[in-house]
Amino acid sequence: MKNQELIKTIKVIIADDHALFRAGVKTALSVKKDVELIAEADNGMQLLNLLKHLEPDVVLLDIQMPIMDGITTLPEIRKLYPHIKVIILSMHNDHSMISKLMEIGANSYLTKNSDSETIYNAIKTCYEQEFFFNELTNKALLSGLRTRRAESGSVQEVNLTEKELTILKLMCEEKTTKEIADLVEISPRTVEAIRDKLKTKTGAKSMAGLVMYAVKNGIIEQT
Repeated sequence: MKNQELIKTIKVIIADDHALFRAGVKTALSVKKDVELIAEADNGMQLLNLLKHLEPDVVLLDIQMPIMDGITTLPEIRKLYPHIKVIILSMHNDHSMISKLMEIGANSYLTKNSDSETIYNAIKTCYEQEFFFNELTNKALLSGLRTRRAESGSVQEVNLTEKELTILKLMCEEKTTKEIADLVEISPRTVEAIRDKLKTKTGAKSMAGLVMYAVKNGIIEQT
């Protein structure tokens, strides 16, 4: 009993209209001691109704569903439950769609052919570090960034302090708030305050937006 209490269980809800896919994810996660699938929904409206009564840490959200799809549901989750991490699941790997969803609040994006270990790692990483970036999301964000740069033809100049630059780089390296606080020798609360200030200064709405800003302005290297 004591050992069970030490393990923090990450509560997950999956919203997908394919019962077979939900069953597959449920089976895959059932062997993980630190993840629990607490509910299932087959559309966005049903998911939002569940969220009125349940408190998951992470939602696995399909894009294409009847009644209310994932694209419509994501902004509602962000508005009503900003603390919940949302991992998008899709059959598609369209860069513009991925970039759009990451910018409006997705914490990660996985294709449905991802293996169970990748889904588990995404859940755990989003829960612990807010975002799970993979080759797909990185390419999509860079693609969206190039398109936007071509359309605007210019980069907005923003003056960042040395501390802000340091923290932005560390965030792009996927360091946790606590790790950044320890490295820069400030409190986690101050790290969060600087992160909010960076969003305000750069006009970014999410961490994905901050990563795009950092790449666009040469603060971190493109890979």
